[in-house]
Amino acid sequence: MGYISFKPILEIASILTLSVFPVLAMELGNGTTMFNKSPRLVNAITTSSGIRVKGAKYYFTIELGNDVGEPLEKLTLQQVKTNQIINYYLDETFAFEGKLINRGKSLTIARIKRNLDNEAITFIFDYPIAPGTTFTVGLKPQQNPELAGVYLFSLIAYPKGENPLGLYLGLGRLRFYQLGNHFP
Repeated sequence: MGYISFKPILEIASILTLSVFPVLAMELGNGTTMFNKSPRLVNAITTSSGIRVKGAKYYFTIELGNDVGEPLEKLTLQQVKTNQIINYYLDETFAFEGKLINRGKSLTIARIKRNLDNEAITFIFDYPIAPGTTFTVGLKPQQNPELAGVYLFSLIAYPKGENPLGLYLGLGRLRFYQLGNHFP
């Protein structure tokens, strides 16, 4: 008896289904919203990589592809296990469209919440950020860490909605040196 493989038939059926019924923003029956495709952490950079430096800024750039489905309403940043927690002047946090070297219009952050249990910081935007937008959040630390090394920051994006399902974007990485570089 011959063997019939259904794998090619299933692949063709899947392609046809996706082309006929394009994926739209996902909303589950209980009001939960989620992204169709993950936003992407593009970059994490500091203006000064020296330890104990005051006046540095940290920038985290996120790209929302045209196919994410839902606008982004909030973003959570949490420092991953490290020797020293970095404290920020949260009232000086800012956001803008584009990247550090190609800034666009300012984005308004409506609220910033800091969870004292795990040091996570949540940025809630005044207006959700539309798919197809690249944007950057800038934070001002009270000072760079006392100890040299790599500091990791976990980022989670949340779509607009009553009950949004967060999506982990990855780790932003900042390295601090005994003698660092500084640029404005």
